[in-house]
Amino acid sequence: MNRRKFLRSTSFAGVAFTSLGAVSCRSDVGEKSKGDLPKEPESLLNELSIQQLQDKMNSGVWTSRMITESYLKRIAAIDKKGPHLNSVIELNPDALSIADALDKERKNGKIRGPLHGIPVLIKDNIDTGDGMMTTAGSLALEGHRAAKDAFIIKQLRAAGAVLLGKTNLSEWANFRSIHSTSGWSSRGGQTRNPYVLDRSPCGSSSGSAAAVAASLCTVAIGTETDGSVTAPSSCCGIVGMKPTVGLLSRSGIIPISKTQDTAGPMTRTVFDAAVLLGALAGIDEDIRQQPTLPTK
Repeated sequence: MNRRKFLRSTSFAGVAFTSLGAVSCRSDVGEKSKGDLPKEPESLLNELSIQQLQDKMNSGVWTSRMITESYLKRIAAIDKKGPHLNSVIELNPDALSIADALDKERKNGKIRGPLHGIPVLIKDNIDTGDGMMTTAGSLALEGHRAAKDAFIIKQLRAAGAVLLGKTNLSEWANFRSIHSTSGWSSRGGQTRNPYVLDRSPCGSSSGSAAAVAASLCTVAIGTETDGSVTAPSSCCGIVGMKPTVGLLSRSGIIPISKTQDTAGPMTRTVFDAAVLLGALAGIDEDIRQQPTLPTK
């Protein structure tokens, strides 16, 4: 099953698209009067960029809550049922309340930036100090909830992103065994490639890649030691970037290598990757103030 057929077959409202490719290329897609639009935008969410969603929210056509609810419905329909992509390991119970708060800010004239109200999925080896677990996909850590956000999650919240949930991955970021399987974890099971369901999504940020490719979120975050962002992005047909190590704080991320690990943006466009990268970057004062151990 190719990408266009997959996305067409999984649209919610049964709206007939003459060309799904037009959604990401034309700025006038779905531009009707408010009365002519569906009550919820899930049938029009496929492939939309950060800027396109911001345009919808700024014009009052959609709200962050509408967008968030629609992604949640899409996850329920094609990630947990239907083709069963299995890319999302856990949903954020606070997602809708976060969206409501951000909609209220927008109504009052406060817009934090380009990510304001945009739903983001996070790889399950990144701490969030909320109701979600951080397990690296392992049953050994099931039930573990971090005491506080990783630095990059603090950055996302400050930027106004909606933390939609966490994504499946190769267990322990593919450091479980030399015989590990890409996209499989004992907690989350096997992630499937949205392009061809019986092909590998690659790993270890497989869930983030598959979710972005299938329009289960606007953008996502993965982590990489060696190829774990770029490889699944390639296999799932999206943009994945490994930043220079040290550009993004690594505090609150389950580690493998001190010299190679980093989080990175996973998106459908290069522009969206740049926006997400800019939001994640910043000076982590907790890391900067840590004393350096003496060396012999």
